[in-house]
Amino acid sequence: MDRLRPWNAPLEIPECPPGWETGPPTYVGIGAQRCGTSWWYDSMRRHPRIRRSPLGKEVHYFDRFWRGDAPNEIAAEYASLFPRPPGQLVGEWTPRYLPDFWSISLLHRAAPNARLLVMLRDPVARYRSAVARLQRMAEEREERVRLPSIGDATWRGFYFQQLRHVFELFPREQVLVLQFERCVQDPVGEMERTWRFLGVDPPAKTPDRLLKHRQVGRGTAQLRPKLSEDLAARYREDSTRLAELCPEIDLSLWTSVADKGRARSDAPVDAAVR
Repeated sequence: MDRLRPWNAPLEIPECPPGWETGPPTYVGIGAQRCGTSWWYDSMRRHPRIRRSPLGKEVHYFDRFWRGDAPNEIAAEYASLFPRPPGQLVGEWTPRYLPDFWSISLLHRAAPNARLLVMLRDPVARYRSAVARLQRMAEEREERVRLPSIGDATWRGFYFQQLRHVFELFPREQVLVLQFERCVQDPVGEMERTWRFLGVDPPAKTPDRLLKHRQVGRGTAQLRPKLSEDLAARYREDSTRLAELCPEIDLSLWTSVADKGRARSDAPVDAAVR
């Protein structure tokens, strides 16, 4: 039997134990897929004051409303997914929210005060990792990669086009934009910045998980040079505008779009980066 997709799986409301409370999430990660979000989220939530939703890292709550049929009581329903003890921070990180045009406006309706987190990565490297994942999943099902999935993988790298709509609804100081390459270079410093953004002081001991990220294992196949160059050309203007919108993004770390006229996607890429 086919596994249920997140957007049509029945919504499960978790139990709220005695003495706990529910409410809007204090933080929501919204993107981007294949940018190290699982590593960052798993490390971040090891802070003693931070919890995740009982439904896991990716709740995918807003996926189901692509028809425009969100309930009037969306704020109360979304809040019910985040039980926690008093004084604890709780949230989720669903990379699907950033590229889906309806999700951010619904998130603003449901949790307008949530702190938003975004992790971005060299767009061509991100595309390669996403396509490698699609190929593995297709092989497991003994199917071919579906063309709409490739279109989706391409769109997810147009970060400026997606983020500018986030900033139309949420104030800039309510959104933390992280760069995957910076986090790899300085995981402790960037994680401390993340914790302070969420309103907690860094713990005395750095979580071991934060220091165990490795780009090892099965690597992804290189794109054909012409394809890589064409893809980088599509992303270059968007990436430049992103850096203007978010000065914390260092384009020199994104080799595919940093050198005008050249597309380099030979930075280490691992299928496990999520």
